[in-house]
Formats: sequence, C-alpha cells, structure tokens
Amino acid sequence: MGRLAVAKLIHSIATRRGSWAASQSRIYASAPAPPPAVFGDKNIRVIFQGITGKNGTFHTEQAIEYGTKMGHYVRSFRNFSTVASTGTDYKEGVKLLVTGGSNAQKVVGIWLFGSAAWVFSMVILGGVTRLTRSGLSMTDWKFTGSLPPLSDEDWCHEFEKYKQSPEFKRVNKGMSIEDFKFIYWMEYAHRMWGRALGLMFALPFSYFLRKGYITVGLGLRLSALFALGAGQGLIGWWMVKSGLEEPASEYAQPRVSPYRLAAHLTSAFAIYCGLFWTALSVVMPEPPAESVVWVRGAAKVKRLVLPVSLLVAITAISGAFVAGNDAGHAYNTFPKMGDTWIPEDVFDMKPLIRNFFENTSTVQFLISFEFDETDSETKSHVWKGEKQLDHRILATLTLISVGALWWSTRKLDIHPVVKSLIGSTAGMASLQVTLGISTLLSYVPVSLGTAHQAGALTLLTLMILLNHTVRRPSMSLLKSLPQVAKTL
Repeated sequence: MGRLAVAKLIHSIATRRGSWAASQSRIYASAPAPPPAVFGDKNIRVIFQGITGKNGTFHTEQAIEYGTKMGHYVRSFRNFSTVASTGTDYKEGVKLLVTGGSNAQKVVGIWLFGSAAWVFSMVILGGVTRLTRSGLSMTDWKFTGSLPPLSDEDWCHEFEKYKQSPEFKRVNKGMSIEDFKFIYWMEYAHRMWGRALGLMFALPFSYFLRKGYITVGLGLRLSALFALGAGQGLIGWWMVKSGLEEPASEYAQPRVSPYRLAAHLTSAFAIYCGLFWTALSVVMPEPPAESVVWVRGAAKVKRLVLPVSLLVAITAISGAFVAGNDAGHAYNTFPKMGDTWIPEDVFDMKPLIRNFFENTSTVQFLISFEFDETDSETKSHVWKGEKQLDHRILATLTLISVGALWWSTRKLDIHPVVKSLIGSTAGMASLQVTLGISTLLSYVPVSLGTAHQAGALTLLTLMILLNHTVRRPSMSLLKSLPQVAKTL
C-alpha cells in the first residue's frame, strides 16, 4: 500500500462523524499497525496507532488537517484527546471538568448555565421585594419552608404577627389585609424561589455524580457553591431579623441592616459568579485562540481587565449600602447633590482621614457624629448623602475605567470575540450609568430600580465572560498555533 492510499485511509477515519458500529470499531482495533519499512515513513505508523488507540478506542473528536505541497500530504495534529488510566478526561493537555464525552459536557454545561440564570432571577426578585418594602412581612423563618396561608383565619393570624413588628407600627399603620397579602406573597415567592433553586441544583448534581460525569475537582467546587447557597437562606434571615428589631431612636424608620444586606447581596453575587465561571469552563476548556499574536494581545487585555473587574464588583456592592440606607432618596439631583457638588457635612468626622476609611462601602463602621436624639433625621440624612456620594464616585470611576479599557485596546491585534466583548462591556457600563441617573431623578421607582440592579449583574456577567475569554491557553495548544491568524 502506497503513502497516498494510507493518507486517504487516515483521512477517512479522522473525518468520519457520529458513533462507529461495533463491527467497524473491531476492524480498526484489530488491524495491525503497518511496519515503517512498507511506507518509508515512521510517522504514518504513529498516526495510525494514535487514531485507533492502544486499546482499540477510536476518538471521534480528533481532527487531522491535510494540505498538499509538492505532491505530498502535510499532516498537522490538533485537538487529539487521550483518556488517562485514572478515567480523567484530558484534551490536548487540558484537564476537563466533565467526563463522559461531548454529550455529557453539553448537558452539564446547560444545567450550570440554567442554575446561574436562576440565581440571576433570584437577585432581581430580591430587588423587587426590597423596593416594594415586602421583605419584613414574614416575621418568622423555617429552613424547609412552610405552606402559605390558605384560609381567612390563617391570613388573619399572619397579619396579627406582622402588626407586632416595628415596620407596621411606624410605617404601615392602618394597612389593610389586602395590602398585607401583596407584600407577604412577594416575600414568600422570594423565599420559595430560593428553595426551588436548591432542589433544581441538588437533583441533577446527584444524577451526574452517579453517572460519573463530575470529576473530583468539579465536584468539590460545586459542593462549595451548594453549601454557600444553603447558607444564603440563613444570611437572608439574619438580614431580615435586623429589620424586625426596634430602632434605637423613636424617629428612625425600621429597616434591615445595610451591612447585612450587603453581605446577602455579596453572597448571591459570589454564587452567581462561581456558577457562571464554572459553566464557561465546562463548555469552553480552552479560550478562543487562533494565533500567537492574538494570544499575546489577550495577555495585554487581561492585565487591564482584572482591576476593572474588581472596581465593577465593588461598585455593585456599594449599591447595597445605598439601598440599605434608602440613600437614593437623599439627593435626587444630578450631577450636583442638592445645590452643591459635595454636601458640606460629608467631611465632618475628625480627623479628616477617617472619612476616607469609615465612609466607604468596603469598611463597615457606623458614623459617630455628636447629635442629640432629636437630630436623628439629620444624622440619617448625612449618612445617606455619604453613601450616595460613595456610589456616585465609584460608578463614575467604573465608567471611566471601562471606557479607558476600550480606548487602550481598540488598536490591539486581538481575537474578534475579545474585541466584541470589550465593546459590549463599554456599552453596558454606559447604559448602567444612565439607568442609575434615571432611577435617582425619578425617586427610585420599582421598575427603574429593578432594571438598575439587573444592569449591575449584567455588567458583572460581561466582565466574567471577558476574563474567561482572555485566559492563557494550554501549552500544547499554544505550540500548535500559527504566528498569525489565517484570514479568509
């Protein structure tokens, strides 16, 4: 058999799609490797053995590209996968998170993306619950949940419990039972939606573990995320409980602790980011890389993206302090805060340096102004103004940073996907600032407030996707890349 015939045989094997019939697999598995002397090229034997495998397994994911030059076949090897003796899947030197082939990888990826989308909806529903002031309507909590009120007597019982809360006495006194039903259903839906997420995550997780699709590394990561999700319910009740306590001053409105609200939101963001990143890693073990030049460009982008991502996350968390203190109602003007750019009493704390540490969203200390009890409203207004100022400054810095990222990378030779993601991130940052200003000027309506919270998570999603896309490829893939990408 000549070299041309063997090359055609290898090509037909490598390009065949679908699963092989048992008889065909046995034929190729039992076929002896031809001696090098017959073909005059020892590489042909290596190729043949690599395709059939030592144990006769045929790997359909392999791809062999052919070209002609001076009448000879030029063979290149890409994306060959081998199965380790331990049962862990590797693809061209990259350790895969899912075993069982491409179908298992696809199913697990869909499940993880669906779980991340569910967490996204949980964050949005939580925002609606807060904006409609429904979060304190349920005055008790059970880990497993309970049935909602089903009779008039049950509703009256729940309403009586709510009447004992500080919120009813100071804010909603005179509320009808019909109005109470609305805020109760909002909080009940938020809690049960979270419990449903737990089932939706745990059941497929158990199934995939039993099927052997989940590797040890992925299993540990998902177990940690599941534990964090279970703890999220406890954090939520810890937050709500702070709003059921009598405020220190008779002039203050009952509300949940802004620090506990920030902890609750940060935990939700962490779960979402973990799920989304893991889902991307399952379906895209290698970043898009078609040339060494594009890989180098991605490395330059990565150095810029990391600090911008951190700033986006801090800005999002600072929004929890704005929400927790109702700071969106303090100064409903833009760009000035009232009649000034910076309120006069923002830097009242002595020494001056304390203002830069105790009034940021990352350092959780209470303000200690020397006010009388009768000046509690003034004290609250100052606190709200400072929190709003923090958020405005961080949001402005975020927009400038994302804009600088786009500007500094616009002429880099990078993968089109990376360039498109940077443009989308810049557009989303602009939209998010626009939503924030509109929400402020409109006195925080539920619709715009919810859209603004969704926008924050969307911007964070784009940053995660961008970070995942500019990862460094594996060394084996890097070695197989051409210096410059091929253009059509």
